[in-house]
Amino acid sequence: MCRPSDSHAVAAGVPRDGSGADDFPWHVGACDAHCHPTDTMSSIASIRDMRARALTVMATRGQDQDLVASVAGKHGIADGAALDAPAGPASGKIVPAFGWHPWFSYQLYDDTADAGDSTYDPAAPAAAAQKAKHYGAVLSPAPDADFIAASPDPLPLSAFIAETRRRVLDAGTALIGEVGVDKAFRLPWPWNPAEHSGRDGGLTPGGREGRTLSPYHVKMPHQVQILKAQLRLAGELGVAVSVHGVQAHGVLFDALASLWKGHEKEVVSRRKQKMVAAGAEDFSSSDEDDGCGEADGAGGVAPRPYKPKPFPPRVCLHSFSGSPQMLSQYLNPAIPARVFFSFSTAVNLSTAGGESKFPGVIRACPDDQLLVESDLHTAGAEMDHALEDMYRKVCGAKGWALEDGMERIRRNYGRFIFG
Repeated sequence: MCRPSDSHAVAAGVPRDGSGADDFPWHVGACDAHCHPTDTMSSIASIRDMRARALTVMATRGQDQDLVASVAGKHGIADGAALDAPAGPASGKIVPAFGWHPWFSYQLYDDTADAGDSTYDPAAPAAAAQKAKHYGAVLSPAPDADFIAASPDPLPLSAFIAETRRRVLDAGTALIGEVGVDKAFRLPWPWNPAEHSGRDGGLTPGGREGRTLSPYHVKMPHQVQILKAQLRLAGELGVAVSVHGVQAHGVLFDALASLWKGHEKEVVSRRKQKMVAAGAEDFSSSDEDDGCGEADGAGGVAPRPYKPKPFPPRVCLHSFSGSPQMLSQYLNPAIPARVFFSFSTAVNLSTAGGESKFPGVIRACPDDQLLVESDLHTAGAEMDHALEDMYRKVCGAKGWALEDGMERIRRNYGRFIFG
């Protein structure tokens, strides 16, 4: 999801008139690892005519979960083979993602916590007092009575997790997202009557939509609770997860590491490997890796049944804004999850600091862990143009020929989605 400006405009410098499209190798398959077209439902009809091969569409809050499911029902990608087919009006393009974004995490209460730690009791007779108790516990500074009254009644985390499990299983091809942590974001003030009467009815409710920001933010421990519950669900179902992290790279890494603790891969030294005859032993610790298989008796490889784990098997750090040093901590070979990094012009190139840091981060990212995204809220030509712009910039930073780089990133996308 875009920075708090909630911009619906394509990043500066991206052509809007199709210029450059003729020499861009769309036939290779441009895949968008993270976007939000259901925030502007009027743009959904344009998906069928987009030149991108795949769009990973994120849900973020209560108002868009069913919208994402509905769009995927009409435009969904069935399996990995679809990524090899040419894009066209009749082809499926959507991979849905279901999750609760950290900006809206205050709207959930953890009903799995011990009674003494619970922030909300729906059975208590004083409902208004319980609502005030919850928002006072999860927001900082403590919100005033008017802000609390205008906020929705909190929803139980367990019910959301159960609904998300059902949506992922019903979709067949899906992931968990957008989830994460954010230290920078502050909640917008509630709509006043004059503002609400003038809002753009074409936008899905629940977003900021340009409202002034309040001083209130969601306390980090609560964000982490909501995040970890969703990461555990991804581990249970064996699906990938798309993660948001702003000014909280250490908190995010610690949250992930706490879930894979005790499941780390064995890292065997080169000296020890040289002591073993070539091919006599596998040092990959593949029992903890998804996507591995065993001989099926017919010369092929049969997929090994997935064993639920407490951590997601594949993670994409979307619009990754950390330094090369922060990126490197995810490259530890002991980490049992496959970690990918995606980049967008909307976030990574939106400031002078981001532009100056971008080439070094791209060069530090392993070739087989790199993804591209738009992070836009409107489908259609703007999304295609944003993808083209980022593919060109990533390939330039890597020193790749454009067609070769797109092929690499398409393969990476297939591994991220399907394992």
